[in-house]
Amino acid sequence: MSAGLAALLDDVAVLARAAAASLDDVGLAAAKAGSKAAGVVIDDAAVTPQYVRGLAAERELPIVKRIALGSLRNKFLIILPVILVLSQFLPWLLTPLLMLGGAYLCYEGAEKVWAKVAHHDAHGAGEQQQPDEKTLVSGAIRTDLILSAEIMVISLNEVADESFVSRLAILVIVALAMTVLVYGAVGLIVKMDDVGLRLAQRSGQGVARFGRSLVKAMPRVLAVLTVVGTAAMLWVGGHILLVGADELGLHAPYELVHHLEEAAHDATGALGGLFGWLVNTAASAVVGLVVGAVIVAVMSVTFHRAKSSDAGESTDTHTNAPDTAGSSAGTDTPDSA
Repeated sequence: MSAGLAALLDDVAVLARAAAASLDDVGLAAAKAGSKAAGVVIDDAAVTPQYVRGLAAERELPIVKRIALGSLRNKFLIILPVILVLSQFLPWLLTPLLMLGGAYLCYEGAEKVWAKVAHHDAHGAGEQQQPDEKTLVSGAIRTDLILSAEIMVISLNEVADESFVSRLAILVIVALAMTVLVYGAVGLIVKMDDVGLRLAQRSGQGVARFGRSLVKAMPRVLAVLTVVGTAAMLWVGGHILLVGADELGLHAPYELVHHLEEAAHDATGALGGLFGWLVNTAASAVVGLVVGAVIVAVMSVTFHRAKSSDAGESTDTHTNAPDTAGSSAGTDTPDSA
């Protein structure tokens, strides 16, 4: 009896060690997969703060929380099931879908550039005192869907040889870790001015001075992050399109950017890695801006014509109504006379 119990305990211990080793492997794989998507994570953290600019201070964290919950829904209810099913049965479809998302990012980035260049921000500034939170959140969640999709697809590519269960476990860990990392950082960024304000009220002179400096610096930091976020949309979108086109057989654009990156790397010695990355990033952003500008132009022509046509029809209707009334009135007057 004791021998059987000892054997059973030995089996349990073996299983426990195997489970622990498996969890360690999953954790390591998740860390490796997440590190490959680090660039997109940084972009996501840079893009999101622009959605809470102009909000009242007490609404900033609730809005970030709503966006974070939307990001989790994106990952667990949309992205994760779709990419796991596609990777299992239709792996060739992942790249075209990701390229569609990349094109949308290019469109959003180019639209923001056009709004800035055309000074559209100034129009209606007096009319809209408080940003529409529902619109802000939905826009942020749409952008997060694309960035999260790239994070998850990059992570999936790193663990494509694992079993289905292992892939699922790894991607769940990546999804949770990336969401906490991105939106935790965003929450800290948007509340740093409040932290500075509290520090400025402390009795210590050095602490108070640091707090005042923090309060003064945060508007500039958020303005810079807005620019970085727009550039990130163009860079990430353009990079998705370049890599996707290369995978689908259109090699020339990606190879040109790759050659430029290598040339910059070889020409700058010890800083080759940095300058190579900068060249790749700049080229991807240019591609994103060009593609996005084309989409913005097409959308503007299509929708503006439709709106102008509708507005013209409405104007004609309103213009003709008084004429009809006037003509009938004019006709009735002589008859009655």
